[in-house]
Amino acid sequence: MTDRGVGKPRGRKDLRGGRTLWSDSPHIRVRHRTVLDRETCDIAIVGAGISGAIIALMLAEAGHDVAVIDRREPVQGSTLASTAMIQFELDTPLSELADKIGASSAERAYQRSLQAVNALMELIQRHDIKCALKPRSALYLAGTEMGSRGLRNEAAYRASIGLDSEFLDQKTLAARFAMHRTGAVLSTGAAELNPAQCAAGCLRAAQRFGARIYAPMSVEKINAGSGNVELTTAEGGSIVARRVIFATGYEVAPGIPKGEYDIISSWAIATQPLEPSGFWPTRCLIWEASDPYLYLRSTIDNRIVAGGEDSGLTDPKRRDQAIAAKSRALLAKVNELLPGRRLAIDYAWAGAFADSPTGLPHIAEVDGMPNCLSVLGCGGNGITFSMVAAQLARHWVAGRSDPDGDLFR
Repeated sequence: MTDRGVGKPRGRKDLRGGRTLWSDSPHIRVRHRTVLDRETCDIAIVGAGISGAIIALMLAEAGHDVAVIDRREPVQGSTLASTAMIQFELDTPLSELADKIGASSAERAYQRSLQAVNALMELIQRHDIKCALKPRSALYLAGTEMGSRGLRNEAAYRASIGLDSEFLDQKTLAARFAMHRTGAVLSTGAAELNPAQCAAGCLRAAQRFGARIYAPMSVEKINAGSGNVELTTAEGGSIVARRVIFATGYEVAPGIPKGEYDIISSWAIATQPLEPSGFWPTRCLIWEASDPYLYLRSTIDNRIVAGGEDSGLTDPKRRDQAIAAKSRALLAKVNELLPGRRLAIDYAWAGAFADSPTGLPHIAEVDGMPNCLSVLGCGGNGITFSMVAAQLARHWVAGRSDPDGDLFR
């Protein structure tokens, strides 16, 4: 029996700042239980954000008795800071990832990521979750980190393993999208959605299968053994489960190792609504091969959401103080890419996430803590990797191995 987290619990982290677009979304509140005495269940999930919500739904749908616990009210953590660009493309290009982890593993990672995007869209449709889901293509623009030659090779590599990717040269890019870069890769298989509505919808769907949600309650102590795992809260309640899944982002529970990840801050803006004619062709997701890179998308109510300016600035106070300056920088970049529009900022916010050296998350059992699974380092592809985590968790709970599980250990 291991006993983790005895003593003073880790403090709650300030995960985001500013005013996020999704905070004003309708239908993002989820009923939950505010009193916990002693609960028993098959699977306990720590974290009621987008990762915990998708995992809870997948497992409850499969017939498992699920309980979810969070130190905040559901959907009130990092999920609200996401820009929710759902892509199979990782922050690390396929050609670069192949150099880091080998060609076969890199190719499997990209193919699994695409499969996860498709599975997520199917899950949302199957449960009729209203979250402004829109399938999109994605446009990866030449930048400071990769120019036209590198993007041409990247597109060819992706296409060779069955990923629908087309290289656009400078002339074609200008003609089709009125954007002036030396080249771009156009890919299908992406999507956009409202992350708060998606998480809330998944949690409500899980509740229809019998899942219970406890909040706000903070896990203070974890007793893990060969049998059950007991979670004790700072408020004095406990949950005893056959298995526990920690889906807390970088705000890990006591005793869960953080791994070798960098904590990155990112900033985002949402403009005031535009006329529909003010958008680029197809409203594809847009991002660039630069460091730091700009990324942008549209919304159902005709806003542009843009993010980037990532840095290692992690002090919450300084991060939030930088919102005004970072917002101006983001708006200037959007205006440069999309000239001739009258853009004004309506929302501006900041958030933090854990970034791994490869761009791949860590989804694996916790060393020294039997029957515990952790989901860490999901980085910029957080929602796509949330679905991967749910798929791996479903295999793990059933005692089966996932064919791609080695990629995330």
